[in-house]
Amino acid sequence: MPDHPEGFLKLVKEAKTRIKEEDFRDIKKKLDAGEPMIVIDTREDNEWARGHIPNAVHLGKGVIERDIEKAIPDKDATLVLYCGGGYRSALAADNLQKMGYRNVISMDGGWRGWTEAGFPTIRD
Repeated sequence: MPDHPEGFLKLVKEAKTRIKEEDFRDIKKKLDAGEPMIVIDTREDNEWARGHIPNAVHLGKGVIERDIEKAIPDKDATLVLYCGGGYRSALAADNLQKMGYRNVISMDGGWRGWTEAGFPTIRD
């Protein structure tokens, strides 16, 4: 577990009681099976630039709440959020649910798990 400050970890832990999480391997299986979902990378611009999951949409944690309704107005769409390890995406998922999005999933394991498993990535 990364060495994150106690207050941040408390926020994440609380958010995780209210959201749905799925392991990155399960998300990969669903993508491979063609299940309809929108994958959203919530990492910072510099992290996105170094690589991301193919076909992902970039809405960083700093702007996702501001920009989500314009980018993805369908509040019934299945949204899979990921970040480096699943902490920032959990916080973002919690906020999107508060905004009325009904099918939000935080990808547990995040970018780190995805890349360590050797799953495909791209750079723009």
